[in-house]
Amino acid sequence: MLELISFEIGGQEYCIDVRSVREIRGWTTTTPMPQTPDYVLGVINLRGVIMPVLDLRSRLGLGRTEPSSRHVIVVIEQDTRTAGVLVDGVQETFQVATSLLQVPPAMDSATTGQFVDAIIPLGERMLSRLVVGALLPRETLEMTEAGRHAEDA
Repeated sequence: MLELISFEIGGQEYCIDVRSVREIRGWTTTTPMPQTPDYVLGVINLRGVIMPVLDLRSRLGLGRTEPSSRHVIVVIEQDTRTAGVLVDGVQETFQVATSLLQVPPAMDSATTGQFVDAIIPLGERMLSRLVVGALLPRETLEMTEAGRHAEDA
């Protein structure tokens, strides 16, 4: 059994392993950073640690989000790296048998396989399971690591 957390982006449901989620917080205005990809909204101060915030809709190639107070930042962690991802809303945590996971169909887009590793049919719903490590771009990971090193100094 897997324990997953689901959230919505543009009317579509996605999920990630709940063990990758550090916390869920309301939208906080970010400080823009120069020379970052379009999907990096900027950085926030999370209890003394500078953390990048990604527009997950933009990262997945689904357009840009105009953040508002109704949006949520899901703080995800991969290994020692942390970033926030902006989503429209968190839905639920749930458990699912690994036997329900299906390999996503082959598409022309290389990013589909990079970001989605499974499709989970649940009744009338279909959720795409996202690969947390693939969501975090190398530039963002390096920025997070640099922030941690500066904090240690």
